[in-house]
Amino acid sequence: MTNQPNQPYDGYDPYGQQPQTPQGWPEQGHQGHQGYQGYQGYDDPYAAQQYTQQWQGQTWETQTHAPVSAQVTAAEETAYLPPQGYRAAAPDPAPTPASAAEYGPATVAGNPRITDAQRARAEGRSPIIEPGIQPAALTALLGLLLAGAAAVGTYALLVPLVVLQGVTAAGWFRLNGMWPARQGIALGFAGALAADAALLVSDRSPSAILGTLGVWVLLALVLQLRSHADPDERMYGLMATVAASALAIVAGGYLAAEADAVTVGAIAVAVAVLARALPLPTPASVVVALLAGAGGGVAAGSLTGLGTSGALLGAGAAACALIGHRVAGYDYPSRFVHFTAGVSLPLSAAAPAIYVLGRALV
Repeated sequence: MTNQPNQPYDGYDPYGQQPQTPQGWPEQGHQGHQGYQGYQGYDDPYAAQQYTQQWQGQTWETQTHAPVSAQVTAAEETAYLPPQGYRAAAPDPAPTPASAAEYGPATVAGNPRITDAQRARAEGRSPIIEPGIQPAALTALLGLLLAGAAAVGTYALLVPLVVLQGVTAAGWFRLNGMWPARQGIALGFAGALAADAALLVSDRSPSAILGTLGVWVLLALVLQLRSHADPDERMYGLMATVAASALAIVAGGYLAAEADAVTVGAIAVAVAVLARALPLPTPASVVVALLAGAGGGVAAGSLTGLGTSGALLGAGAAACALIGHRVAGYDYPSRFVHFTAGVSLPLSAAAPAIYVLGRALV
């Protein structure tokens, strides 16, 4: 036999035997080769799919990467969790009546959360809370100070009057949810002091009150036009400033009225507010307060010379005081409102009636 030169083994047996698979070569590779040859004999390319994609070995991806389930678990563990204090946008449960822990006070710019007054209206409750006996006692004390100072003299009356005017300006801004509002409070109080000075200079002429009120309205308008706030906020601030200034200035009517009328009217207001604070139904409480005011007017009139005419003066002053008392309890006010507006508004609202009725009866 002739020796053949060394040739590389290609797997082909020239004597008709089947090709041999080299040692170490995977058996799947030969099956894949047969599959390829079978593919050439079919007209339908999809029919050969049963011979293809027969690889059974492991791929490099399964050796170097974690399983899909592990990746999902890791993703779930590292997912973003909302803060513990977060609440979904679901309707809040109905709070208990008069619950002030979840709802803040109203603000000038508007509060995105519902206010206590709005919640009270939605639940069918009244947004009006009466000031109570303690503010009524302070009102009565301030009224008695006005009555006693008026009997002493004009300059003695200035001391409790200035206190009344300052508390009125501050209480009105707080009643409207504007706090702190130092410029508005200072402007209203300055208007009251200007009215008092004008009354003293003009020999207690009521035109001094009207003139000061007109000037202060114009001044408040100019100051609000110079503000850089939103138009709605500027309008709200303008109305609050004008109202606070007007109430503080009108309270100067005690200085313009007759001394006897001031004494009778202030005592009637003191008695009426105390009677209104009694734990009675609202209609009965109003009637009792008016009768108490008239009775206090009669009692004070007998001491000052007005006599029975003091009943009419006392009833009129008591009616105006009850209006101010009602305003101070409107729109779910805070305790601070009760001790400012609740104390001062009954006396400030009664000042015009005391001046007019005093001039008519004395």
